[in-house]
Amino acid sequence: MKGVVLITGIMAAGKSTVAQALAERLPRSAHVRGDLFRRMIVNGRADMTPDDAGEALRQLRLRYRLAAAAADLYAAEGFTPVVRDVALGEDLAHFVSLITAQPLRVVVLAPDAAAVERREAERPKTGYGAWTVADLDGALRDETPRVGLWLDTSRQSPAETVDEILARADEALV
Repeated sequence: MKGVVLITGIMAAGKSTVAQALAERLPRSAHVRGDLFRRMIVNGRADMTPDDAGEALRQLRLRYRLAAAAADLYAAEGFTPVVRDVALGEDLAHFVSLITAQPLRVVVLAPDAAAVERREAERPKTGYGAWTVADLDGALRDETPRVGLWLDTSRQSPAETVDEILARADEALV
């Protein structure tokens, strides 16, 4: 698989696990963790909240630009970058527009809300605070453009999800 793979979905959809597992299955790859760029901000970080459209949104878009630039640089050096981040609604189209390396594949992990709630309860970190699973699941399903390959991973293991991404890679092309 050449080019860039962008994996998105709501928090606890399995993006980190699947992106890492996919990168491990590719011969020359990099895992670009979008939220790493958020965590690099030492002072002045503004995390997204349901009613924020100001500084937090500017920082989110900066994070997308940084991740896209990293992906393009890795791709230019012959790596397949697997980028993962939360990009919902119009933000997904914006993020896609920032990545210039081709081919570009988009994979949207869309497990049902019950599976996400179970995964969130089972993991050591907490992704939800001001947001609820229902809030983000609604934004994913109702506001996000249907680009790339959408997968209901509710009943799949990460390995099964990676197998499906590899088997259906052409469907993910944008």
